[in-house]
Parts: sequence; structure tokens; C-alpha cells
Amino acid sequence: MHIEVTQLNKHFGDFHAVRDVSFTIEKGRLIGLLGPSGGGKTSILRMLAGLETPSSGDIVFHGKRVNDLPPQERGIGFVFQNYALFKHMTVYDNIAFGLKVKKQSKEQIRDRVMTLVELTGLKGFEHRLPHQLSGGQRQRVAFARALAPEPQLLLLDEPFAAIDAKIRQELRTWLKEMIERLGITSIFVTHDQDEAIEVADEIMIINKGRLEQKGSPWDIYKSPQTQFVASFIGESTIVSDVSKLKGFESAADREGVKALIRPEYIEIGKPHEFRIVSATEPGRIKQLHFRGSEWMVEVVVGDTTLITYRSLEKDILHPGDEVNVLVHRAYLFKDEESWIMENRLKEDPMPIHI
Repeated sequence: MHIEVTQLNKHFGDFHAVRDVSFTIEKGRLIGLLGPSGGGKTSILRMLAGLETPSSGDIVFHGKRVNDLPPQERGIGFVFQNYALFKHMTVYDNIAFGLKVKKQSKEQIRDRVMTLVELTGLKGFEHRLPHQLSGGQRQRVAFARALAPEPQLLLLDEPFAAIDAKIRQELRTWLKEMIERLGITSIFVTHDQDEAIEVADEIMIINKGRLEQKGSPWDIYKSPQTQFVASFIGESTIVSDVSKLKGFESAADREGVKALIRPEYIEIGKPHEFRIVSATEPGRIKQLHFRGSEWMVEVVVGDTTLITYRSLEKDILHPGDEVNVLVHRAYLFKDEESWIMENRLKEDPMPIHI
């Protein structure tokens, strides 16, 4: 299903929950609506589903305006955060519910349910009740029930929020593979950026009811268009006066400029670890945090604390150690304008890894 949304607004009394949001989604894409809690993500999803009525704006599915269509006529499947399974019904009957409402024959229902049981890895659990299933299995039942009527659009509201971390990781991979196999247009709401980056083909960043940016996870990470996006995606440090850092003195030419510096844009170590020592400046290790595959390091340069990573293969550093620090680049922001500034003292650009 191709989706086009134009100037969408939603008011709840005096509260303006969604503000002039416009976007298009191509058929078969998996889109993540990402942003902080209360930012308007779920309101957008519920308006697409027909569970909320827009205050203004248009929602168009395949060239047809659907603002006034009830949910059952929009060709959608909806997966709720809390599963919303019928507790007294078996797995089979939960999946079959929408098909029975559409008055399909018993043979059609059986064929469709068993296909979905196989697809979602629930074979052997058809006659169990929801309380006899794990959280991951209940969520798979919810997916299967939403898919049973063969919707053109699948909507998921925080689909992994109620599941523990290990199962959540497995379900992310499973969901992405399943949706790719089915080719169904899908939109899921999340406040977990790792989840959005891992699962989505495209991400829409929603903040205070506005669409801040839409693009692939990589594009949004490497080229944030607003200060909010840059600070929301990935770990970073906001620096109020980046001109104090070596190699960034020219930033002083623009009054009121702030900088955002990502951890992977910073190198720390002893002098022998640097090819261009003249581009570095002194720093002091404030704290180290073990992350399993690497160290996350807080380092103080002047009166600024920066965050970076350090490989476990390199010499171990300790709080209080004096080190050399090289900042390769920074995102600079002033009002609505943003740009990248490279350290003028270093020769070769540093590759970006995420």
C-alpha cells in the first residue's frame, strides 16, 4: 500500500499533539516512527488506523482519501503494545477471529490460520490459551491475528515493549524477515533507537508533534538535519563553545553556534598512538564504563567533558590518566542551520562506523 499524508494535525482540547506532519511511504517499506514519549508517534499511528480522527489534513491510501473511513474498511492490521489477545480463546481462535467476522468458510479459515501458525513459528501451540504462552509467543499470536485478514498495511504500536531483552532481540530479527517475505507495508512505533535502526528501512523522527526528519537509519545518523535529531540518535556531547577545541578555532566567527560531537569522532590515547600529535590536545580521564566489546570513556578537555570509545585491544587507561585527545569533526548548529566542521589540523578524514 502506498501512503500519502499531508498537513496532518491532531488536537486534544488545547493540546496540539500532531503538527503539520506530511510524508509518503512506498509500498512494502518497513517504517519506524521514533521519538521520545509523548511526542505524537502513537497519535499518528492511530489516525492512520482510523482509531482517531484528524483535526485537519489528509490521509491517502493508494490515491483514496480515507479520513472518514472506519478502521475495518481501511485494509489494515493493528498490533497493540499489550497484545490485546482474547484470554478465553485458544491461539487458533485468536488468529481466526477476524476471518470469522468476515464470515469466511471453515475451510478457508483453517487454511489461513495454519499457514500463519507455520509462518510465525507457533506450530504445536494452536490449542493453548494466552496464559500458557511466553511473552514472545503471545506477541507472535498478535502478529498472526493482525495478518490473518491479509491487510495491505500493518501497524504496530511499541510491539516489543512488554517483552524481555533477549526475546525482544530475537523478535526484531524475526519481524524484519517476516515483513520482507510478505512484502506488506508496515509502520511501527518505538522510542528505542537501537530497535528502529536495526529493524526499519526508513525512520521518521517525531518530536513535539512535528516530523523532524525522514530517511534511512544511516542517512539520519550521518546527516542529521536538526539539533534534536543529532542529539537523539546515538550518544553525543553538546559543546557550547567548540572554538576552544584545537582545530576548531574558526567556529568563533559565528556567534551563538553550538556543536554536537559523537564518540566515534574522538580519539584518545598516549602520544605514540597518534600519527599527527600536533593536532591533539591534553585531556584527563574522568571515568571509564565497560561495555563488553569496548570501553566508553569520559575525558575532560579544558572545562568540557567528552564521551568516546576505546578498543579493548589497546592499553588500559584509568581515571586520572593524562591522555592526548583528537576531535576529528563536529556538527555545528545555529538556529535552523546545521553543518559539519572538520578539524583543520588533521590530514586524513576519519571513517565513520556505527
